[in-house]
Amino acid sequence: MSKEKNIRPALFLDRDGIINVDKGYVYRRQDFEFIDGVFEVCRKAKEFGYWIFVVTNQAGIGRGYYTSSQFRELTKWMEAYFKAEDIVIDRIYYCPHHIEAKYKKYRRHCSFRKPNPGMIHQAFKDFNVDIPNSVMVGNKSTYIQAGQRAGLQINILYDNGEAEFCLPQDIDDHIRVKRILEVKKFLKNWVL
Repeated sequence: MSKEKNIRPALFLDRDGIINVDKGYVYRRQDFEFIDGVFEVCRKAKEFGYWIFVVTNQAGIGRGYYTSSQFRELTKWMEAYFKAEDIVIDRIYYCPHHIEAKYKKYRRHCSFRKPNPGMIHQAFKDFNVDIPNSVMVGNKSTYIQAGQRAGLQINILYDNGEAEFCLPQDIDDHIRVKRILEVKKFLKNWVL
């Protein structure tokens, strides 16, 4: 199959606050609580022909709160949970870097750390993504900025009312939802 025929949009999801309840530096199964509606949204995305990518800042690794091995172990468990729900996550991208990291190897500015679009750009390189028709879903302004900087035209802020959002003026072009299930109405069927 040619690359052009295999092009399809992607659903980019942040992890903490979109897939699971953001309890701050989650790295253990017992602290991982799935957000209501995330499986339904992902099932619909797969049915409609979307790639599914997780793009997540994981500064807890660099700050020494947990190790990259602990993150990978939880990630494998999460992926298996999605598979049990008949959903395949195509790739998980993460950034352990932070300018205030405890460990020197993680203490730097990184193009992958949102609001930078590096993780999204890497997905473009790794997969044949229909960029303008892809969707970013995050619960912080930095995720919306990353989506916009990558050229995504559908950037959805999940605002469940638990946090105050002070959005910079340069990210006024986004969609705001109160429930993750609302994301389904912004997905288009690409397999018709």
